[in-house]
Amino acid sequence: MKTISILLVAAASLSFSSLASAQFAKPDDAIKYRKNALFVMQQHFARVGAMASGRVPFDAKVAADNAAIAESMSRLPWAAFGEGTDKGDTKAKPEIWMEQAKFKAASEKMQAEMSKLAAATKTGNLDSVKAAFQATSGSCKACHDDFRQ
Repeated sequence: MKTISILLVAAASLSFSSLASAQFAKPDDAIKYRKNALFVMQQHFARVGAMASGRVPFDAKVAADNAAIAESMSRLPWAAFGEGTDKGDTKAKPEIWMEQAKFKAASEKMQAEMSKLAAATKTGNLDSVKAAFQATSGSCKACHDDFRQ
């Protein structure tokens, strides 16, 4: 049942992300949406990180469940960086809109690393999880360094 739920979330995220930008009534709605999507992704990613760093005991199933959610969530926020969402309650730098190709590449890199992390958690091998977590964390940091105030 849990696998079905994760697959449904993934399918919904894929279809919703392409339609999301057209569904925001105002820029503030898009900003709230992307901030919430990133927050949920970060919460699940951090749970895997706590295991990878040894702060909590490693549980392969819990790691895999959280990585799968983080991976699904990693696809959602990008449609909410549309026109007019550079102002308001946001830490997004103007470079997002000035360097859109670079921003898109950074988001795609993070998504790819998040997929690798999800795959690593399925192996049950903590060393693989640690390596994948580090790579994913690095892609997050790189994007924050370039595109987040």
